Amino acid sequence: MAGTKESNPLGLAVLSLLSERPMHPYDLAATLRRRAKASSIKLSCGSLYRVTERLAAAGFISAREKTRQGARPERTIYALTKTGEVKLHEWLRELLSTPLKEYSQFEAGLSLMHVLPPAEVAKLLAERQKRLSAEVRRLRDDLEVAAESGLARPLVVEKEYLLAMRRAERDWLVTLSRRITESAAFVKPWRAWRIQMMGQSVKSRPSATRRG
Repeated sequence: MAGTKESNPLGLAVLSLLSERPMHPYDLAATLRRRAKASSIKLSCGSLYRVTERLAAAGFISAREKTRQGARPERTIYALTKTGEVKLHEWLRELLSTPLKEYSQFEAGLSLMHVLPPAEVAKLLAERQKRLSAEVRRLRDDLEVAAESGLARPLVVEKEYLLAMRRAERDWLVTLSRRITESAAFVKPWRAWRIQMMGQSVKSRPSATRRG
């Protein structure tokens, strides 16, 4: 069981919360939202219940008891098992120690940006820089609010990481934009490729009129 592969970060969050105390899925979701973890871990009630069922089937958590309040449906309270505790620690150690390949949509866009004209790409990247600057300000504000509320920094360290990543991306985009707008050597092969591809595209188009 300890070797069962689970890659959804929401599962890791469930194991982490259950290491504190037994909870039912409603409590799990409420706690994640209260701690603002939904900004780092994709959360929905449906996915939370599915993940909880998978963790239970793998033996990482177990149903402790069922409760009912008034006419509401029964709620199953789950607890972390010994196997789940081992899994939680192994999973965290792997995530913290080993860089993994994550397929970013922006990375995909960069890899294909040559399809658009350089001038248009430069304009689009400038728009992204503005949005990143706005997000940097929002993250700084979030950290200030967390500090004022007495929330320990280790509990929101993921926001510090995101802030650093957004700043780094914004600064890198400034450099890339300058290369596009100021470096003829950078855009020359780009423009040549586009001219070649546009020529091939025109040749491959079917004729507007058919003979025979």
